[in-house]
Amino acid sequence: MNYLPIKTETFYYQHLFDSEDNIQAIRSFSVSQKSGKGLEDYLKLLAAPEEDDNIARTYLVKDNETHEIASYFTLKSGLFTLELSDNQFFTVPSIELSNFSVNSSYRKQHPELSEIGKTTFREFILPLARFIQSFLGAKALYIYALPEDKLIEHYKEMGFSRLSKEKEKYVHSHVKPKYDEGCIFMYQIL
Repeated sequence: MNYLPIKTETFYYQHLFDSEDNIQAIRSFSVSQKSGKGLEDYLKLLAAPEEDDNIARTYLVKDNETHEIASYFTLKSGLFTLELSDNQFFTVPSIELSNFSVNSSYRKQHPELSEIGKTTFREFILPLARFIQSFLGAKALYIYALPEDKLIEHYKEMGFSRLSKEKEKYVHSHVKPKYDEGCIFMYQIL
């Protein structure tokens, strides 16, 4: 698969199907928080079928030396709708960051590495989203975050914003997937 080549001092990334070893390697991926179990299950059970069906693209961020999976993320095309006034709305073409998680097994084995999630976002997700934006109209990047204060603050530090409660309710009622029920809509302009 052709994609934007990105490599840092510590990490590189690969599309899920770029190496036959990746399907085996994802079996050792784990999340530490019980609330994130769906992210682990997605990678192990749904990422490959969604790739085959052209629903989403999953990328693994791997260690340059050990080739262990440090994190992963999934992107897909999307949009969200904002209400402007009574019965008028504006549709924002976007890229959805539909899955994003750090491998807790990798984190335990490499305690000297900090901010793996922020590094993944800054060095891989944003550049790839902007690369996609150069080929496809996309105004924003958005995510449905698990409703945990610490995680919401983490995403805010990475540049994501929340809408007002009224506007968030409108977005949720028009485009929020059922599997993201209870999650918080956050976005950033690309």
